[in-house]
This record gives sequence, structure tokens and C-alpha cells, in this order.
Amino acid sequence: MPRILSLALLSCLLALPVLASSGATRTFGFTYELRGGEFPEGEPVDIYIPMPAEHGGQFIMQQSLQASLPATTGVETTYQNGYYHIHRPANVTAPIEVSLAWTVSRDVVTSGRVEALSEAELELYLAPNALVPVGHEILQPILAEIHQMRTDDTPAATARAIYDWVVDNVEYKKIGQGWGNGDTFWACNERYGNCTDFHALFISLARTEGIPARFEIGFPIPQDRAAGEVSGYHCWVQFYLPEQGWVPIDASEAAKHPDKRELFYGTQPADRIHFTTGRDLVLSAGSASRPLNYFIYPYVEVGGKPWQAGVQTRFAYTDVLDPVQ
Repeated sequence: MPRILSLALLSCLLALPVLASSGATRTFGFTYELRGGEFPEGEPVDIYIPMPAEHGGQFIMQQSLQASLPATTGVETTYQNGYYHIHRPANVTAPIEVSLAWTVSRDVVTSGRVEALSEAELELYLAPNALVPVGHEILQPILAEIHQMRTDDTPAATARAIYDWVVDNVEYKKIGQGWGNGDTFWACNERYGNCTDFHALFISLARTEGIPARFEIGFPIPQDRAAGEVSGYHCWVQFYLPEQGWVPIDASEAAKHPDKRELFYGTQPADRIHFTTGRDLVLSAGSASRPLNYFIYPYVEVGGKPWQAGVQTRFAYTDVLDPVQ
């Protein structure tokens, strides 16, 4: 029988700036399940699973955390991402099973609270990442086109022109190999990919223009059906303007749904659950030498070293019509 770990609601799990929201509130249950794979005997196994964020657009009403082995919660220090950590000692061979469930209240996010960013925040959200260069020469031809497109040279007009360029010039498709890593170089050269590639390029262009931008990742929660499984992650971006605060965009969804281009510039529908923020994440001593590109699926270490073999996961949601108050 799995050991049940019932933890009290973690207030302010992620200390992100508060976001303003508008529109109807959506409440749903979300489950994140894991069944451990085959691991070498005689070595400790550590599994880190992301925890959903809390901010002005997303509130965790209830949670249930269950694991077949002892587990703890922790917080990654750079972006304050929460995680659930399962440890199997070297002398234990028991299977690893995890079932995490949350009741989530989600709003339509439109913009952030207008407040100045600290020097540390500015540095963080203007800096390059391993696959997200800033100021690189590969960006210059694109920026030249963007400068011709924008209505003026303000950050607001520049951000809008970057969004329009990415939506118009990158195709959403998943063929071959190389897409899906959130790689700006790939997006510049190949001009196609998934949401990570779209938004890596947007962030590179925005930061090069001095516009802070942050990467966010979670799961899509479809609005056209009340329950179901979720096959994989989705990601998006927020960029910062002093007069507006954090402004959400979703360039990949705009490319997939041209009729919703205006919606996805400045609006984040309640069709997603946000888990973590940022790239190049360090969760442990083992990940310090090879930071996580992004963190949405379980991260596994065996003997203190990253373990590449996958584990079985299942993600599902159910709309809640009468949420518990």
C-alpha cells in the first residue's frame, strides 16, 4: 500500500509577482501520476516532480500527495519553483509509485500588477539561457525586419512587432528531430517547432531589445470537454512593461489559431495550469553540472547522477462544478 502524505496547503508556493486577472474563474482537479521504471540495484534513486504555481491567476485550493516511499517538498532557488522529492535508498528495491492531485482555481490572466522589478529580477529576465541567446548575431536580420514593422521604437510597440513576426514566420509542426528543445538557434534556422521553440525565439528577441521576458510551462486544460487525459505539456511567455507589468502572450497558439491572434497577445485563457518558470534549473547537486532545460516531467537521478531512462506518467483533469470553499 502506498504511504499517504497529506500536506497542508502551501501558501505562496512560488513567490512570483502577483498577476491581475479578469473573466470567469474555472475550477478543476488535476492529477499527476508516476510509475517508476527499471533502475539499477544497489544505488539510491531520487525523483523530482514539479508542483503547480500559486499567483494571482492560479490558486491551489486543495492538494493530496501520495507516494509509495518517503517524500518531501522543496523549492528551487532561482525561480522559486516548488517540487516533490521521492528518495529510494540504495538498499531498497520497492517499486516507486506517486499520485499527486490538486484542486485548482484558475482565472483568465490579462496583465500583471504594475510595480518596478528589482535589479536581481531585471538581471534574471534579461540574461541568456543555454538555448536562448541574447544579442547574438543570428537575431540581427530578424530584428531588422521587426524594426521595420513596429509602429514606433517604444518597448510596447517592439514587443508587439516581435510577437507578430514570430507568429507569421514560425510554423507550428513536429516533424523530424531537433524541435521541442526550446532552442532559439533551431527556430531561427528551421522556422518551425513546438511551443518551446516559438517562445525561446520570442524571449531571445525581447531580451535583446531590453524587454524582460520569462518562460512558463504547465499543461493545457481543454475548454471544450469537462474531463480527460492530457498528452503533454504546453508553455507560454510573459514579458514586462513598466506601465503594464507582466503581459502574457502565447505565440504558438496564435500560430495554430490565426483567428485568436489578438486574444493570445495580452490574454492567457483559463485553459492551462502553470507549473514552473524559467530555464536551466538546478534542483540538486547532480543537476548542477547539467541543469534542466525546463522542468515539467519527472527528473530522475540514480546514484546522484542524471538518469535518462524514462518513467511512466499520466496526467488528467476534471472540471469541478461546485468547488469546495
